[in-house]
Amino acid sequence: MKTMTEGGLFKTASTMNPDECVISHKKLNVIDIVIVIIYFIFVLLVGLWAMYSTKRNTVKGYFLAGRNMTWCPIGASLFASNVGSGHFIGLAGSGASSGIAVSVYEWSGMYALMMLAWLFLPIYIAAGVTTMPEYLLKRFGGQRIHFLIATLSLFAYIFTKISVDIYAGAIFIQLALQWDLYLAVISLLIITAIYTVGGGLAAVIYTDTLQTVIMLIGALILMVFAFVEVDGYSGLKKKYFMAVPKNQDLNSTCGLPRDDAFHIFQDPANSDFPWTGVIFGVTILSTWYWCTDQVIVQRSLSSKSILHAKGGSLFAAYLKVLPIFIMVFPGMISRVLYPNLVACTDPDTCRRVCGNPAGCTDIAYPLLVMEMLPGGLRGLMIAVMIAALMSSLTSIFNSSSTLFTIDVWHHLRPHCSEWELMVVGRVFVLILVVVSVLWIPLVQASQGGKLFMYIQSITSYLTPPIVVVFIAGCFWKRANEKGAFWSLVAGFLVGIIRMVLDFAFIAPACGKEDKRPLVISKVHFLHFALILCLLSLIVLVVISLLSPPPRPEQISRMTWFTRFDKLPEKPPEETVVVVQDTTPSPEEATVDKRGTTEEPSTRAGQQKTESRAMRFLMWFCGMSTKRVDIAFTDTEEKYIASLHENRRMRYFVNVNLVICMVATIFLYAYFA
Repeated sequence: MKTMTEGGLFKTASTMNPDECVISHKKLNVIDIVIVIIYFIFVLLVGLWAMYSTKRNTVKGYFLAGRNMTWCPIGASLFASNVGSGHFIGLAGSGASSGIAVSVYEWSGMYALMMLAWLFLPIYIAAGVTTMPEYLLKRFGGQRIHFLIATLSLFAYIFTKISVDIYAGAIFIQLALQWDLYLAVISLLIITAIYTVGGGLAAVIYTDTLQTVIMLIGALILMVFAFVEVDGYSGLKKKYFMAVPKNQDLNSTCGLPRDDAFHIFQDPANSDFPWTGVIFGVTILSTWYWCTDQVIVQRSLSSKSILHAKGGSLFAAYLKVLPIFIMVFPGMISRVLYPNLVACTDPDTCRRVCGNPAGCTDIAYPLLVMEMLPGGLRGLMIAVMIAALMSSLTSIFNSSSTLFTIDVWHHLRPHCSEWELMVVGRVFVLILVVVSVLWIPLVQASQGGKLFMYIQSITSYLTPPIVVVFIAGCFWKRANEKGAFWSLVAGFLVGIIRMVLDFAFIAPACGKEDKRPLVISKVHFLHFALILCLLSLIVLVVISLLSPPPRPEQISRMTWFTRFDKLPEKPPEETVVVVQDTTPSPEEATVDKRGTTEEPSTRAGQQKTESRAMRFLMWFCGMSTKRVDIAFTDTEEKYIASLHENRRMRYFVNVNLVICMVATIFLYAYFA
């Protein structure tokens, strides 16, 4: 039963009686359902348009959108690829739990995007690479680093991206739509797979642009409703500290809001976001994510010029100012309005509220959507959450397909044809869809009450060695293959040991004695990321100095200092031999086993049907009906790289670089 508060907001029965903590929210009306349907139609239309208007029958066209993207779709895709459903659920949940300190992950992304566009991307473009493992292959030589990074990246995507986004989407679907979990997730995955398989990166980027517009409109509307409900920012600062569940133990601090909840620099020993880790550890994680991760860099590599890549990074960086206002603050407001649900501390109560005894802060955002918004706007926000889930999944699917096709399959079959790579890339997306569905119960069983913390902790254990190798490869000419490889091995071993210990020794409930090993209980994962980074760097420097330096031709156009080296002469082109035509013409005569020639009309109807079906399938997948079985080479990629910049536009983007950096510093200083 619901009652009306003085502010006009409906509260659930559980809010009125702590002993009955069961969520009961408004149901979708006809307008909500119509808006969701219109959203799906728009997404499919944009995806089909991208499939029709772009060239998808080559490796460059499918995986890099023909390298013809402009700054606006690139920036929108960078933002949409990053801000998935895990962000809406995780950032709002961390805001409800710990305050605004989680926003530093977004603001660090602002200066990391600047690093990508101005420092790393010129090197990647000069090197003429398609994937990040491919860069390491060209920079260091050998196959072991290249193969190790590609394999690890695929596993990291499953652990920290695919699984988290599906789990976050599942939370919202179960709470907001009350659909069967597997039916809803499978339906969403099928839709995302349709235009990911068929359209390639171009379709993903264009649909991401649409998703970004929908996400921003819906999230800004919810933000306005939420701030009005708590009397603005000043009201939130007062009411947040009073948001305590009614069954709170008066002798315990469990469940109480932190005194420094509105500060991004918190206590270094007793907080979820110690200021030392926020300054150094978060910078390491952001450098990996924005400057060396395939999902992000692939979008920038699809740009038609270095200026458009810089413009896209600037656009995405400006958008990164918004998450604190559209995700973190609404999460804190949700705690103010529903303290017995969002801030529950008793394991039995939390289990009744959200099915998770560790805590229910992750329901903060979807609970706000369903309880506060009127009909129609509720449907818009459901579309926003689905857009966030789909945009991040399509980006991950496309980039994972690129990694597997170029860096794993091509490594195992170096003489495979381009046609074969195109088929493998699409089939791998379908395999990822199946893996995603199978991963759902494992994610549900492993998550705690703070989804975003889970993402960042796993990232802290796996990615610092990768950051070290990329930075050394790009900015230190003396770094060699031996140093890079053993740096990765040492860093991964230490990081995996910490990750296994983290899963083996579960954090105790609030108020319970912490019996975990000191390396877990006393060393925050952001501090561990810094330690792991220093360890990997020491190993790389020592081994590189004790072994021969790389040859001059090995670092040509592969580092910051050699990016303008003269291109080597283009080798002579190989003759293209067409081995097989998969769609024989109906007019061709067919020779039977007796050696007689049948009339073309005998099997014309059957061949015509087969031809149309085959042509449609080939068109949908972006495959040429002419199967060309020559060995795939990437020689073309070496000669399309250009670092030329128009002088006037270079000044324009550089001025915006200064503005964006000043804005970042202001945000840190204002909320410090």
